[in-house]
Amino acid sequence: MQIHADFSARVVLLPGQQQFVPSPLPGVSRVMLDRAGEEVARATSLVRYEPGSGFSAHRHDGGEEILVLEGVFSDEHGHYPAGTYLRNPPGTTHQPYSEQGCLLLVKLWQFAANDNSPLVLNTKDGNWYQGLVPGLSVQPLHEHNGVNTALVRWAPNTRFNRHTHPGGEEILVLEGLFCDEFGEYPAGSWLRNPRYSNHAPYTGAEGALIYVKTGHLGANLLGDQFIQTPL
Repeated sequence: MQIHADFSARVVLLPGQQQFVPSPLPGVSRVMLDRAGEEVARATSLVRYEPGSGFSAHRHDGGEEILVLEGVFSDEHGHYPAGTYLRNPPGTTHQPYSEQGCLLLVKLWQFAANDNSPLVLNTKDGNWYQGLVPGLSVQPLHEHNGVNTALVRWAPNTRFNRHTHPGGEEILVLEGLFCDEFGEYPAGSWLRNPRYSNHAPYTGAEGALIYVKTGHLGANLLGDQFIQTPL
């Protein structure tokens, strides 16, 4: 299965363009944002758990990154409310479920082989730092070998300089309205800009909060084995 698996192409999926489809487990559905492979795949998905649903115990040989967007996600290790950022490194196992239901951003098989530290962050209590321009604040989530993940808060009417991402950029708009010269992206929009792409992003009166990952397109990741098109 190859869904938006040409990582040299720009992809934009607005909320109205996203369709949840059933997973193999009852009560769990997903939007496949990008995917290279079958049930074992390098994949980025929005995953919805209905109340009382869950997965059987399983192992993540390629690692798993999760941002809890709504509700409470749980496994045998704990309960993770909206705003929790988790990294389950390669080789870890768990049995996830949700008592009240939840919505997640999930990335699979996108770890470096030596990125083996588990991580649980409550971003609601995280530290914010001044960004490169006034009106921009950043909460770093994770960094490894040039791959950076962060939350970025944009105050209303903030403009960022035109810049290039040698290792690509991926964005999920969490709140507000994020913009660049190519379009406007309301909350729920997912964007993937390829390597060496450039843009000049900004916000209007609404401001925005975004999840951002950079440097991962073209990085040496475990899931590269599933990709059939060159980066």
